[in-house]
Parts: sequence; structure tokens; C-alpha cells
Amino acid sequence: MPVTNETEKKKVIFSAIQPSGTITLGNYLGALRNWIGLQDEYDCVFALADLHTITVRQEPAKFRQNTLEAYALLLACGIDVEKSLFFIQSHVHTHAELAWILNCYTQFGELSRMTQFKDKSAKHADNINVGLFAYPSLMAADILLYQADMVPVGADQKQHLELSRDIAQRFNGLYSPTFTVPEPYIPQTGARVMSLQDPAKKMSKSDENVNGWVAVLDKPEDILRKFKRAVTDSDGRIAYGPGKDGVNNLMGIYSCITGKTNAQIEAEFDGKGYGDFKTAVAEAVIAHLTPIREKFTQYIADKAYLEQCYTKSAQQALAVSNRTLRKVMKKIGFIPKPF
Repeated sequence: MPVTNETEKKKVIFSAIQPSGTITLGNYLGALRNWIGLQDEYDCVFALADLHTITVRQEPAKFRQNTLEAYALLLACGIDVEKSLFFIQSHVHTHAELAWILNCYTQFGELSRMTQFKDKSAKHADNINVGLFAYPSLMAADILLYQADMVPVGADQKQHLELSRDIAQRFNGLYSPTFTVPEPYIPQTGARVMSLQDPAKKMSKSDENVNGWVAVLDKPEDILRKFKRAVTDSDGRIAYGPGKDGVNNLMGIYSCITGKTNAQIEAEFDGKGYGDFKTAVAEAVIAHLTPIREKFTQYIADKAYLEQCYTKSAQQALAVSNRTLRKVMKKIGFIPKPF
């Protein structure tokens, strides 16, 4: 982790994303773009959470490719390994080690109440494994290893962060202060991007309707086509308000890309139709994503550079996280490691 001197010590933010395939415009505008903006203000620790990914069966070759592509894409989005740690979770063995220890400080009842476990169990009824159940303990280890002050969370992860706080406070109470108790980080800007075909649902790559979501690496012609087919309403006015979920969603995307307020957007398209508006939103998205797609193409072709980046960050992450793990093991009573 880039270290500042004590008089100007920055707070630590931890965030992770699974390398489970396509990254959507919703993932980017809702979370990833915020990561980039945090790097100058905070000591950022970013991880590709590949250990979490295997709670669902993976095809090995595709899993490796997804992980490498996700790493390249996040670099292309603007993660700077000179400013932040950005590593592949499975490369830093302290995550799995602390996860086992925290399993022993997490109650069965706490894990059984996790709504995400219930949801994923329903989706993968043929593979309700222990890893899926203990997933939040590994997430707590991810966060607590780096003494994170804050964690950016969406609604679907809020319960997991609350459990991480409970585990940290429980351990601290038993053994004396050991872990920083993390707070949720609520970004000042960001967007909850909804499906282009069903704006009542969050944009997701699992949507069966491929016109409902846009991938960061989609070709310009595909982005334009999807936005032109976006659901609006019969009102015909480009205005933000109740009962206009489709238009509200498009305005939110356009605002996030251009920085314009709803009032400015309404004035810009006063007297114009939905066709003009959809095209303008698509063109703004295309212009924003094109440099990212070009950088991704450059990075994914340079495997040696990618390996250099994730190796350096993993080595630094191991050094930082090992300090926490050793402290935890000493307090519990383990004999110190001889190496």
C-alpha cells in the first residue's frame, strides 16, 4: 500500500469485485468510476475477488480468461498501481487464512440470516456449498486484513459489511483492539443504472434480454442500437418525474457521463423527441467508453505488463496483510510462525 507519512496519513478504503465475466455500464457508473476518483484522497486497496467466485462452479479456462480480462479492464478504467494496491485475491494467502479464523468467531445464526445466501441458494439449488454459506467471513477477512476505515457498499452488500463490523467488534472485545471497525462509504456521485428494457430492474448481465444492458466493451454500433431500443413512455417529454422510469434512467446515465443536472438536460432537449435524446445518450456513452476500450485492447495484449502489475501489488498486499494476521494469531495463542 502506498504509505504516507504519519502527519498526513490517509484513510484506507477497501473494495473488491468478482471477475465473473462482463462488466456492465451499470457496474462502471455505479461503482468502478468512483474507485478511480478515490485514489488521490485515500489509500486504496482493490482486489479481484476470485476466491469468492468459486462458490459457483467455473469452467477453468474461462475463469482464468475472465480474471485476466477483468484486471486489464480495471486498469483501462483508471486504476493506477502506482497509487493503489490492485491485486488478485487468490495471490495473497492471508485472505484464506484469516477467513478460517474468522469463521470461528462468526455465529452460525448470523450467516444463516444473510439474504444473499438465501437468494444464491435458490438460484443454485444443486450446489449449496459451505463456501457460499461462509462467504461473508471471507469478505470480513478481505476488509479487516488492511485495517480499512471505509468500504464502498451497495444495498446488496450492506448486510455483509454490518457483519464484518460485528466480527471486528467481537474480536476486539475478546482480545483487545486489533481490527479497525470499518464504516460504509457512500459516494457523493454515482448512478443506480437500471435495465434499458425494464427500468424497474437494476442493469445486469444476467438479464435474458441482451438489449437491457450495455457492456463497457460493447462496440459503438451495439451501444447505439441498445439505447435506440430503450424503453421510455408515451408522454413524449424529456423530463424527470414520477411514472417516467425509462426516461429517468436515461437522464441519470446522461447526467453521470456529462455532469449535467436534470434541469440542464431538460432544457437541452426541450422540444425534441425521444429519438434525439436516446441518440445523444448513446453518443455520450460511446465517447466516454471508447478510450477505455482502446486501453483494454492494449493491456490485454501485453500479458507481461499485467503480470508485473498484479505481482507487485500482491507482494505489497501480502506484506501489509501479514502484519494484521500475525497480530491476530498471536492474540489467539498460536505459536509464532518460524518463517
